[in-house]
Amino acid sequence: MYGKFKEHLQKELHEIKEAGLYKSERIIASAQDAEITLNTGQKVLNFCANNYLGLSNHPELVSAAKEALDSHGYGMSSVRFICGTQDLHKSLEKKIAEYFGTDDTILYAACFDANGGVFEPLLGENDAIISDELNHASIIDGVRLCKAQRYRYKTANMEDLEEQLKLAQSQRFRLIVTDGVFSMDGHVAPVDKIVKLAEKYDAMVMVDECHSAGVVGDTGRGVTELYNIRGQVDIITGTLGKAFGGAIGGFTTGRKEIIELLRQRSRPYLFSNSIPPSVTNAGIRMFDMMSKTAELQNRLHENTEYFVSKMIEAGFDIKPTKSAICAVMLYDAKLSQDFAASLLKEGIYVIGFYFPVVAKGQARIRVQLSAAHKREHLDKAIAAFTKVGKELGVLK
Repeated sequence: MYGKFKEHLQKELHEIKEAGLYKSERIIASAQDAEITLNTGQKVLNFCANNYLGLSNHPELVSAAKEALDSHGYGMSSVRFICGTQDLHKSLEKKIAEYFGTDDTILYAACFDANGGVFEPLLGENDAIISDELNHASIIDGVRLCKAQRYRYKTANMEDLEEQLKLAQSQRFRLIVTDGVFSMDGHVAPVDKIVKLAEKYDAMVMVDECHSAGVVGDTGRGVTELYNIRGQVDIITGTLGKAFGGAIGGFTTGRKEIIELLRQRSRPYLFSNSIPPSVTNAGIRMFDMMSKTAELQNRLHENTEYFVSKMIEAGFDIKPTKSAICAVMLYDAKLSQDFAASLLKEGIYVIGFYFPVVAKGQARIRVQLSAAHKREHLDKAIAAFTKVGKELGVLK
């Protein structure tokens, strides 16, 4: 039965390898940090983790995780509505709502689940979802699971968004959906303008804060803080797996009634195990830390501004960014792979991105800055990029 399909798959894999686009996983043999050790023994500087605040190996979070293992055990072995809700889960949900200035929060195993489980319970065939064309794959998949009418607008283009809102006026309810920070480009969505259009055309607003929470805004509270619109966004989704400790776990936070209905009908919440106590308690400790100081955010912003300015000065084509993501544009898919491989030899760990992760002809190296990076780390990376850029003909 499998024979012909096996041959088909082997042919597909061979073509990917021949095109130089095969994704090989590099194996890390140390904790996630600014400097990591590969299983080859090579020590490299990590510039492609979502570890924006450098918390993935923070001793406070490690300690909190250990404490929860002793007090609340290893795993939940249940979903929330059966016997999978601990006091830790309720405490973390409250902390998240306080941090974002929302009514309530619901936890998921990952933000992919949060985005996958938010649309179908809330909207039906008489409603409309208006989505940015560059939204994350999890949003796209979540929208596909919903029977609402679908509209798409050009990324961050308010004129096109307004046109789509006009077209959607015949629907009962309208929900505008956008990433807060677009993960491949690093630009921040104009959520303040989106909110104004939502008010004009009687729509709700949802923002995925995965790459913006902990990063943008003076204290890292995301795009609603950046644009001074706290409390005006109806639904916020996010993750504990990036700036907020880098483990796992997602959340949806927002209006009270929305969260309440999601607890009743959101399938990834109803049919997936609760996140483990160690992750939950570390999340609680993290939000306590974030509420006391913005030191890590300040350091991250300084690192990002320095790195981007020096890369532009060196002659690289950099996408405009207000986040901790720096897209170094190379355009050619194979070049992005060769560039990343050469940088690894220089002790810089980055990954080349190309179709289908980004549009055809838009291949790049995505550099992600962290508060854990020191100035000497940044200088070493800039020097390596410049050296490889000259060797491969990207720089003159």
